[in-house]
Amino acid sequence: MSVSPRALRVPPQGDEKTCLHVALQRHRAAVVWKLDGVSDTDLRRPMVPSGTNLLGLIKHLAAVEYGWFCETFGRPTEPLPDVDADPEADMRATAEETTAGILAFYQRACAAADEVIAAVGLEETGSSWDGETVSMRWVLVHMVEETARHAGHADIVRELIDHGTGDHNFG
Repeated sequence: MSVSPRALRVPPQGDEKTCLHVALQRHRAAVVWKLDGVSDTDLRRPMVPSGTNLLGLIKHLAAVEYGWFCETFGRPTEPLPDVDADPEADMRATAEETTAGILAFYQRACAAADEVIAAVGLEETGSSWDGETVSMRWVLVHMVEETARHAGHADIVRELIDHGTGDHNFG
């Protein structure tokens, strides 16, 4: 996620896997960029009735990166929030969790996911959290959708905090 957003352009003539992976990386970078310059208090502040906040979005995305890429394809993960006990546990930062810790969790999850993406072919299948057989292609498409959806949420939350808009700082 330290890649410049300018470098994250989906190649116009790229192969399918590369295009999907770069699209995912671009949305990952946009979500992280939304946190730049925001105080820790505002990162944790619920801005909509559901309680969504910027830090919770990052924590959730880390958990789903590990879940969809690593767990689906039989790779190890670090301990994930217990959503069985609390379905929203991955959407909230606890008082004990730091901003740096959640960002590092997301970076580790994305790095682990990238390793799986590199190792698994588009047609290869794994078993999702609900037991459904899914291909790497499906998981990549799903995660581009999931990350883009939450990047949109981050856009709205950030605008409510300080009127910041845009998907990347190209300045």
